[in-house]
Order: sequence, then C-alpha cells, then structure tokens
Amino acid sequence: MNEPHTSEAKPLDFIRQIVARDRESGKHPAPITRFPPEPNGFLHIGHAKSICLNFGIAGEFQGRCHLRFDDTNPTKEEEAYVTSIKEDVRWLGFDWGEHLYFASDYFEQLYQFAEQLIEQGNAYVCDLSAEQIRQLRGTLTEPGTNSPYRDRPVSENLDLFRRMRAGEFDDGSRVLRAKIDMGSPVVLMRDPVLYRILRAHHHRTGDRWCIYPMYDFTHCLSDMLESITHSLCTLEFQDNRALYDWVLDTLHTPIHPRQYEFARLNLSYTVMSKRKLRLLIENGLVDGWDDPRMLTISGLRRRGYTPRAIRGFCEEIGVGKKQSWIDMGVLENAVRNDLNEHAPRAMAVLKPLTVIIDNYPDDQVEMVTAANHPKRPELGNRELPFSREILIEQDDFMEDPPAKFFRLGPGREVRLRYGYNITCTGYEKDPETGEISVVHCTYDPASKGGTPEGRKVKGVIHWLSAAHARPCAVVLYDRLFMEEDPESDKETEFTEHLNPDSRRLLQGCYMEPALADLPIGKPVQFERQGYFCKDQRQEDPLAPLFNRTVTLRDSWAKLSQK
Repeated sequence: MNEPHTSEAKPLDFIRQIVARDRESGKHPAPITRFPPEPNGFLHIGHAKSICLNFGIAGEFQGRCHLRFDDTNPTKEEEAYVTSIKEDVRWLGFDWGEHLYFASDYFEQLYQFAEQLIEQGNAYVCDLSAEQIRQLRGTLTEPGTNSPYRDRPVSENLDLFRRMRAGEFDDGSRVLRAKIDMGSPVVLMRDPVLYRILRAHHHRTGDRWCIYPMYDFTHCLSDMLESITHSLCTLEFQDNRALYDWVLDTLHTPIHPRQYEFARLNLSYTVMSKRKLRLLIENGLVDGWDDPRMLTISGLRRRGYTPRAIRGFCEEIGVGKKQSWIDMGVLENAVRNDLNEHAPRAMAVLKPLTVIIDNYPDDQVEMVTAANHPKRPELGNRELPFSREILIEQDDFMEDPPAKFFRLGPGREVRLRYGYNITCTGYEKDPETGEISVVHCTYDPASKGGTPEGRKVKGVIHWLSAAHARPCAVVLYDRLFMEEDPESDKETEFTEHLNPDSRRLLQGCYMEPALADLPIGKPVQFERQGYFCKDQRQEDPLAPLFNRTVTLRDSWAKLSQK
C-alpha cells in the first residue's frame, strides 16, 4: 500500500484532511471506504475519479476499500455489468481483496430494519400511486400534504408490509414510506419511499423477492453493516445526507458512518450520464460500451489509454467542494505525457506515396538503426530495412511547395529519419486522376548517419521500405461532440452536437514489419502521427487495425486559437 501523505508531499484535499484528523485523533485509525457502483452499465471516467479517491485513501492511510454493488433495481442490472466493473477496477490498479459485497447480500437484514421502523411508528404502508405521491409532495416553496394512509396503525402497517413481501399485491400498488415531515425544507425528507413492489428477476437472488429497497434506505445501512468510516459521495447526494443520518439515528444503529460529498467530474465535449451513454448505444450512434470514442473505462482501454495516465489525471484535477468543468484537453494531455514517457517509437505511413531512389542499387537492402525511444536508451534499438523503393506520406510532397514547406518538393532535399538525405528529381502522375503517383529522387551516400557538415536540411520525414512494409488499417478517433457542453441547449437534443469526424477509418496503410507482433493494447508512437495501439477486435490478421489514442499535440487547442 502507499504511504500516507507527508508535509513535503502535495497538500491534502479536504477529504484527506478529514481522514488524517480522524486517524490522528484515534477516531478511525484505519479508514474504511467503499466504491458502490450500480451494475446497470459500464463505468466511465467520472467513476474513475471516485475509484481513485476511495481506493487511494484506503491505500495511503493503511485502511481498506470495499467494492460493493448497489444491486437493488433488477430491471436494469445484469451480471455482465458486474463482470465489466470488476475488470475496470482491477485494470485501474486497485484490489478489494476479500471485501466484495452486494447490497443484495443484505436484503433480509434490510427487511428486518424496515419492520423495526414500522414497529417504532416511523414508517407506514401507503396506497397512493407514484404520481399521487409526487402531487402531494409539495414544491421548494410549499410544504407537502400528508398521505391519507400516514396514520395507519402499526399492526396494520406490519401486516400489509408482510403481505407485500408475500406477493399479495400488484406492482406499484403499495409502497413503504418513512414517516418524517411533509413540511421539511428538504423535499427528500417528505416521507420518502423506502420499499416498492417490483416483480423482476434479480441476477443474484432470482425470484425470491418481489419487494426491493430504495437506494437511500439501502446505502446507509450497507455502510453501517460493513463498518464504513467515510462514505464518499458526489455533490448531488448532499441533500440525501439528511435521510442517510435519519435512518441510522432512528434505528439507533451501533455504528454510524459519516457521509462526505465532493464535486463530480464534469468534462467538456462529452456526456457523463449512463442513461445518455446507453441512448447513444441503443440508437447505433456508437459501437457499444467499449467504443473508443466513449469515455467509458473499457472504451478508453480499447483506445489505448493507460491506467497510469488516468490515475495521474485524477490526481491532477484533485478533489474539491465546488462543481467545475475540466477541459478535455487536460485528460488528453495527461495521456499524451504518459505515453511520451513510456511508449516505444515506430514508423507507419497512413497515406502512402511511392518514392523511387534512382541511384540506389536495385537489388540492395541494408539495415539502418533506429532508437526505440529518444530519451530512454534502456529500451534499445531496432533495425529497419532500407531499399531503393520507399513509401512516404502523401502530405510530405508538394508539386509546387510554398517557401516555408520544409518537406519534399521538386529540387528540394529532405532527410529520411534514421536514413539518408534524398533530393527530388522528378515525379509521375496518374494519367486518369492527375494525382501524383511516384516521386523520383537521388540519395547522398555520404549522408548516412547524419547530414554532411556544411549543409543544412530542415525537413525530416518518416518512411518505410516498400518491399518490407506490412499492411495495416488505422482508425483516427476524435472527440465525440463538437460542443464543449453538448447538453447546454435545452431545446436541442445533445445528439445533434455529435462530431461527424469522430471516427475515420484509413485503409491501405503500412507499418514497420515488427509491429505485426505488437501485443494488443500495447501503446506505440507512430512517429509524427500520434499514439496508437492495436484494436482488441482484430478482424483481418494480415492487416491489423490500430486505434489512434491521442495526437502528438493538442490539435483542438490550435483550432480554438484560429
């Protein structure tokens, strides 16, 4: 586990300050936190912030963190989501050990707590419909109205609640409500629903239950049963804290965890609601939960993001009390900085143009040495074949280049990275399309290993030996939305702001021969192109598919400055 923060380390955020004080005072010598996802979808980057906070605190202060699934809504939950969430948490670098729990583990205990509330006169069975309950709840400025069933005798409430459990009543016909205060300034405290009738097959308990507890009743009691010391939630649960405390205080539980709220992650150019992410999938606007354009953890993993980069991003943005927006560029830059440090280099040509070096021997192939990383010699070198016919990027040649175009053009000299200097002597055009099809050059044999002294060559381009290059395909991913806040315009569906160029497939690309053996998911920098990784879904083994993780520079920042 990580050592706790010291005075020389980065200042503690407000939650870590609380944990540190509790530890030093002896109140909670070893903090116990929990990450409590609902298994109704895949985790996204916002969940990563919570995961890093809860597991991070446990590691830093010699405590533990539980993974607990809030599986109280069987109509939306699936075992597949449980599996994906476990995989994501582990991939991020965290381990719950033996402390894996499910809210459904506590269904019988929760039911007994509900009966206790009824026996104390603090809960009642209500026959109003969901719509009627909403109508009587009041507004932010007007108090609510008591349910006509609020004063049922304890014995009748117990009988009805037990018959609810036995399955005697239709779905939605009755609920169990807490008896608190219909005039409370906190709307949530106006006799909230604790249980509802719902006949649905549960992924763990099957059909044993036809009544299910609500989140606010389940969460605080689950925390109590697990002896959680610091229950960390995002700010939207701030009002829920009153109900959290009411349930524990009213039941006189032996342990009373404390809830603390922090600002959720709001990231530009995306949406964070699982409901809206699901809508994108169901409408075929993306290719599933792990689409590399989605900011789900599985999507980021498939795109080539690293756990280290995501953890670094979460540490950089910190934990605060006020809602704020984080620019997408901050996340992309965290990934870029991580990959720049750790990803090996390679060369790939995405839009090939043939270059023939006329004065190079036809049958000669020689090997040139290339560094796998310019600043990490321990990563070693690789040997690249060099021959008479090479491939370069179409954009690295212009028929009539401007003065500040420092790449290849008629009569111009450039350096082939790790290779020789070449000078353009002519070119050929396709007679049908008029496009340039072949460029002719000569090379300087004396330039191997560097440009001869006394000559300056500003342009350096990448290349591949045409005879040895291996085919591949590349997907250029970009931000999914064009607008910083796709949900800002309430009159327009957020899907109207989708970026039509968020996914571009390039076929007919070529790569270094050794990249054919690159493991799936391992990041690599295509020099001058960006960071890439092999896609998990390889359809053509002879032409592997590479996903662009991130560009070498923040191209969106450049666009915004124009």
